[in-house]
Amino acid sequence: MARFAVSSMAFTAAVTTLLTPCISYAIFGGTVPPACCEGIKALNAASNTTQDHRAACSCIMDGLSKIPGINYELVGTLPETCGTTCSYKITPTTDCSK
Repeated sequence: MARFAVSSMAFTAAVTTLLTPCISYAIFGGTVPPACCEGIKALNAASNTTQDHRAACSCIMDGLSKIPGINYELVGTLPETCGTTCSYKITPTTDCSK
């Protein structure tokens, strides 16, 4: 159990680090920072299983819920803008368990 908790915390920290460069775009729009796209691509590369995708989704949703002014329409454009895909669409009501 402790090992899972450490892994979960490490995963959350990794997701946060990878996606922090996307915050300004997700609020204000404009040009997507290259570091944002790099983070999205790295997160996709690290998410190989359904469990990985659900964990990433949960981290993203939790993080976004704590940032005032997030524009979910802009967030939804990030995978395509960055030349990648995402197995789930991030909206205010995304259910990461599905």
